[in-house]
Amino acid sequence: MAEAALFDTFARAPLRFERGEGVWLVTESGERYLDFGSGVAVNSLGHAHPHLVGALKAQAEKVWHTSNLYEVPGQETLSRRLAEKSFADKVFFTNSGAEALECAIKTARRYQYVKGHPERFHIVTFEGAFHGRTLATIAAGGQAKYLEGFGPKVEGFDQVPFGDLEALKAVVTEKTAAILIEPIQGEGGIRPVPKEFLQALRRICDDNGLLLVFDEVQTGVGRTGKLFAYEWSGVTPDIMALAKGIGGGFPLGACLATADAASGMTAGTHGTTYGGNPLAVAVGNAVLDVILDDGFLQHVRDVALVFRQGLAALKDRFPSVIEDVRGEGLLLGVKAKVPAGDLVVAMRNEHLLGVPAGDNVVRLLPPLTVTAEEAREGLARLEKAAEKLSSAELKKSA
Repeated sequence: MAEAALFDTFARAPLRFERGEGVWLVTESGERYLDFGSGVAVNSLGHAHPHLVGALKAQAEKVWHTSNLYEVPGQETLSRRLAEKSFADKVFFTNSGAEALECAIKTARRYQYVKGHPERFHIVTFEGAFHGRTLATIAAGGQAKYLEGFGPKVEGFDQVPFGDLEALKAVVTEKTAAILIEPIQGEGGIRPVPKEFLQALRRICDDNGLLLVFDEVQTGVGRTGKLFAYEWSGVTPDIMALAKGIGGGFPLGACLATADAASGMTAGTHGTTYGGNPLAVAVGNAVLDVILDDGFLQHVRDVALVFRQGLAALKDRFPSVIEDVRGEGLLLGVKAKVPAGDLVVAMRNEHLLGVPAGDNVVRLLPPLTVTAEEAREGLARLEKAAEKLSSAELKKSA
């Protein structure tokens, strides 16, 4: 085929998928791959889930887009359901995680402004974080590789080392508006934040008039075995960003907030053309239909246990390949001893897909619908990949 007229911003794997079926992706030539990447934790219910397909088809035959100049009934339903199942009172719909974070950042700053503290616009973030690719969210993430070449870093983000409470306390000033954190760092290497640390952040926010913002773009909507990862800690934020799994593959994000935290977001202060359009919220409601069904989240936890036990066994068998296993629920990370990219390729050679992350970690993010049998199939393929890499390492040292 002729060379595509695309920006050269992605180092894509040489695979072209034609269709998907549950946890499987099928190439144009008919090869089947076990998809434990889920489009980077997006395809929460796998590929071509019948309930999602049905919801999208039904809505497509009615109306696709009207804009937010008018009421969108599906938005009202989805916002109410999200609020009922969370800490939140208010929801703003977006197209992506980065947009959900932009909304969260603006909501936190605007809150301080309307409370009479316009000087409070700084937000404390953590090393290793990833919050998106807009100018504001790369500044929030603070990673040099994403900031380089895009001009001055957006002002107002104070980054501290991951897990360093004293450094955080030292950086909080009269200019601080909020603290922004992922309950489990995803792109940063599947690094869970201890619940005691999140509890300490909640106290600091309460004592200093700050807002606590959780980025649950990757951890939310059942990925960790609870609807939201913050539930494991018992700590509730004031604002939370969602995306990825909430749309099950259709572009959808959301910014959730308490009524007080959202008090500054009045008519005209923020907007979106596509966010929460009828197609997107039809799928979002269908995703919740499945995930909130009795027993679904227990299924996620049960299959996650199969994964953790299998990964622990592989770690013991192949110490030259696997250094550590991390994560919660079906948000799992294998910290590799070999270069993570080598492990991704070795897995792909066994027709198993994973996602690289920071700290030399490979993410395993299967659809939440994955069965125990499919989990064991994935573990068997990972075992073959690790075996080949281990043999290669032995030859190097011989």
